[in-house]
Amino acid sequence: MTLSRSVLREQVKEIVIQRILDGTYRPGQRVVELALAQEFGVSQAPVREALRDLEAMRFIESAPYKGSWVREVSREELAESYPVRAVLEELAGQLAAPQVDNSTLRQLEAEFQNMMDAARSQDQHGVLVHDARFHEIIIETAGNRVLLDSWSGLRIEAYTLVSVIKSHHDLLAIANTHLPILDALRQRDGDLAGKVMRQHIDHFLAELLGDDLS
Repeated sequence: MTLSRSVLREQVKEIVIQRILDGTYRPGQRVVELALAQEFGVSQAPVREALRDLEAMRFIESAPYKGSWVREVSREELAESYPVRAVLEELAGQLAAPQVDNSTLRQLEAEFQNMMDAARSQDQHGVLVHDARFHEIIIETAGNRVLLDSWSGLRIEAYTLVSVIKSHHDLLAIANTHLPILDALRQRDGDLAGKVMRQHIDHFLAELLGDDLS
């Protein structure tokens, strides 16, 4: 498997998360940097960066001279970021909607269309990229630096992958969940935009907590 050079770190991270969640990598199993680099046909640098991110997200553990291995990850632990993200995105919707101009709407519509196109092509990585960018545009439009920094710290793209895997919805259904957000922003209605953005995140939290990770 050879990965495109521009997105190596994120793709490696996505693949390892997927393997952990689908049971390909079991708790306690070693994740070997060199073996992954050879499998994907890349240098060890992006693999090392991806594993560092995964350790920060508590999907893996590592120790000097022992390497890295898969942690036991509960669905409750996976769910911890969702209520925080729901609060941040509700605020972002409230702040952003009155400030949305036609240029921003065109950007959002383009990301939504790209998401839909990727979903129709069963391009999971493409869906994740455009999903994360769709939300990022809204956060940026809110115009609050603390909000943006807090949101960015949640590693949204990787946790969106968790939602994709655990929600049991197809990619097209997941892409379509963004349409009510887009409609609320078109109306420049801050209360409605905040409400639908919170509902969007709460929906995937409910799906995650209703799933069985065992």
